[in-house]
Amino acid sequence: MAIQEGKKAPRFTLKRDGDEKVALKDLTDDYVVVYFYPRDNTPGCTTEACDFRDAKDELDELGVTVLGISKDSLASHVKFRDKHDLNFPLLSDPDGKVLEKYDAWGEKNMYGRKSMGIIRSTVVIAPGGKVIKHFPKVRVKGHVEKVLEAIREHRDS
Repeated sequence: MAIQEGKKAPRFTLKRDGDEKVALKDLTDDYVVVYFYPRDNTPGCTTEACDFRDAKDELDELGVTVLGISKDSLASHVKFRDKHDLNFPLLSDPDGKVLEKYDAWGEKNMYGRKSMGIIRSTVVIAPGGKVIKHFPKVRVKGHVEKVLEAIREHRDS
């Protein structure tokens, strides 16, 4: 199932750091930003997570819940969260089923070498569950600002 703007976001329930479960169906009153990242504690993933962390006040003002998803273990997520004072849940998708539903798993090409892996991407979901923006290949620098802009545009329309 491909992610399409204007369509319902695929539902999921995953465990978060701290071993609690997070279900998308329980977040229908908020905007939800689901961002997919390759690995805890790598340079690009750390920058992206810290950018979302640092935008917390603005995200809160807009009524946004941020969820980070990777295949890393819950133990890895806890270390990553604690090391960088992250203020949003990190969800573990060890079997990659949610990654596939959200088009965040596929072929990557790094330095001419092709492999399968997590595609850094973000999906913005409006209250009620519809996808309002899909960022399929994210460049970390300036990304959080683009996410905020998409939410503001949707709220103002």
